[in-house]
Amino acid sequence: MTTVRRAMRGPARWLLLLCGLALPAGDLGAASAGGWMPHPSPQTSAALTPADPDANMPVPKQHNFSSSNTTHVTGIEIPLRVGLEAHVQAQLGDVLAFYRTELAKRGWEEKPEGTVVAADHVQLAFASPKGPATLKLGRAKDETAVSLVQRNTEAAAKANFLPIAGQARLIFGYLAPDVASLVINDQTIKIAGGENHPQTLDLPPGTYSYALLVSGYRVRTDTITVAAGEAWSLTLDGDKKPDQIY
Repeated sequence: MTTVRRAMRGPARWLLLLCGLALPAGDLGAASAGGWMPHPSPQTSAALTPADPDANMPVPKQHNFSSSNTTHVTGIEIPLRVGLEAHVQAQLGDVLAFYRTELAKRGWEEKPEGTVVAADHVQLAFASPKGPATLKLGRAKDETAVSLVQRNTEAAAKANFLPIAGQARLIFGYLAPDVASLVINDQTIKIAGGENHPQTLDLPPGTYSYALLVSGYRVRTDTITVAAGEAWSLTLDGDKKPDQIY
């Protein structure tokens, strides 16, 4: 399996996003004395076991694709958010059993809120030692797609990105000082602007339309959907969509 890692920076230096991308291995199988062997089908796969038993974000050995991403804030060593995406050649129920077992070993406590377990998709919430976490599973062709996210409460508090209880927090800024305003939820908020000067706004969960005004002119409109306990970055200097950073 080939692994490629890239680092990307947003327009404001206060946010650093590091992404790791693992490319699928294609149709090549493992070498053996008898020659090349194809990937086993989901029906004949062995019991799922972790590729790295000590990894904080486990993935089964039987995966044929995985990628990871980590969100950092400049000046804070620990990440705000860690994510894992994977495709596993196994039935959804087997992958669900794997993650319930492996995450429990790591001290993750499954929560009843928002639990969905259906034949073709799963969504679970956890309280992990570092903060809230979610697991989403879905079927894609003959594979099970995995999305695992862990948020770090300590890092969010240090960065002032932790929303007040029951609400979501928006973090936004504009490079040019004193020329822009954010219009959202019947509020018009003047943006001080400049590098490394993010502003924050707490909102109840929901879907909001917002607009960016520059020198009195509306230059961009979009929508954002937020849930309680989340933090989102609004990048107002370009066409980039909002990013969930916690």
